[in-house]
Amino acid sequence: MSVLARSVGNAFRNKVRTAAVVAVLAVAIGLALAMLVANQAVAAKVAELNASVGTVLTVNPAGGQGFEGGGEPLTAVQAATAAAVPNVSAVIGTKALRLRNADAAAAQTGQCGPGGGGPGGQAATTVTTSLTAAVDAGTLGSRNQAATGTTGTGTTPAAPAFSLPVTATGIGAEVDATGKALQLTGGAGLGDYNAASTGALLGTTLAEKNGLAVGSTFTIKDQAFTVAGLFDAGTAFGNNALYLTLPTAQSLAELPGELSTMIVTVNSLDNVDAAKTALQDALGTDAADVSQGQRNLETAVSSLGSVKNISFTAFVAALATAGLIILLIMVTLVRERRREIGVLKAIGAPNRIIGLQFVLEALVLVALGSVVGAAVASFASGGIASALISTNSTTAASGAAGQRGLPGVAAGGFPGGGAGLPAGGPFGGASQLLTSVTASASPGVIGAGIAAVFGVAIIGALVPALLTARIRPIEVLRGE
Repeated sequence: MSVLARSVGNAFRNKVRTAAVVAVLAVAIGLALAMLVANQAVAAKVAELNASVGTVLTVNPAGGQGFEGGGEPLTAVQAATAAAVPNVSAVIGTKALRLRNADAAAAQTGQCGPGGGGPGGQAATTVTTSLTAAVDAGTLGSRNQAATGTTGTGTTPAAPAFSLPVTATGIGAEVDATGKALQLTGGAGLGDYNAASTGALLGTTLAEKNGLAVGSTFTIKDQAFTVAGLFDAGTAFGNNALYLTLPTAQSLAELPGELSTMIVTVNSLDNVDAAKTALQDALGTDAADVSQGQRNLETAVSSLGSVKNISFTAFVAALATAGLIILLIMVTLVRERRREIGVLKAIGAPNRIIGLQFVLEALVLVALGSVVGAAVASFASGGIASALISTNSTTAASGAAGQRGLPGVAAGGFPGGGAGLPAGGPFGGASQLLTSVTASASPGVIGAGIAAVFGVAIIGALVPALLTARIRPIEVLRGE
């Protein structure tokens, strides 16, 4: 009988013990693989954040941060100046609008002020639309909006029903608040974003609320617009929004040439600091404020880094546990089979063949445990990664917001990042990136994890294999 056949047979000699060992190994291996998948997912997310947000600068009107607003609006001339700054690869202008349902706006006339704001806290132009907001204002939203107006009667009337505005952004390219391409789920883009158009891109939540699909029409300021495409921003507030071409938004606001913000992309992460300084000097500190998205994300990226370290530590611990289980099992088997080993050595079997038999037996058990463990990891890795990341992102967000003294408020007038809108959080439009980590148990990652498990198993099996060299046939047979 060959060594391999004898090893496989020995692995199933005691079926109850084999099943128990495989079950324990499956748990340890499954946990190890799940943590490795989570580690890889977080590493990929950190790289994505650095690539998509780390090279993006946001330009707001000087003094425009916060609820009070301030400063003079940005202009197309300033956008051209920014584009000429060294290391700047792209400048995208935006114009923020707040769309109020026409019927709701009429009912609320005189009950509240305009409230809210656009990018950087700059008050956004409010216009009417046939759309109904997809997010309910709720108790806090109604209270905040009511606080912006007065009744003038000296009495406290019944609280009116308020509705949240729809965030509309005129933008010069098909990107989101971080400079990343919009994630379209249907339809197509708007073509030339620097030309007037009657097309619009709607968030999926907003479209569903209003029963709209690609090709449907709605109105803004009594002008008909067609849904050209649908996008998914990843959050309910982010999807309670729409995009228009920049000239169209400026026309609706009756402010041609005026910009709410500028999204400036730098050609390299290494040149961001130099470009930020040069951009501020070119625009003037009295005319514009330049902020760096990467700085706003430092706490979040640091939090993701801690998740990465935790998941790697857990992977190593689970891997070591699997190795320890193999070691203990094989030591037990060697002790149980002393007579068998003695007989084999007495008839001339070399130590390497006997040791190989135990190593192969251990690998058979590990192979069975790896199959079950890989299945466990495939189902559990996503939940484990999401739980770790959600907890750490929430903690980081709370800490960053507390440092600003403005919980839940972010700069930028975009879906998922508008000032005064809860969607953005303290990390602006990129906040949705922090909670959109996808942990996929890819064959490559699972294969690498299983290879590591087999490596540890071989090491764990070699120790008892070496013990066979200490067994003297004459002593074993005499004892029998």
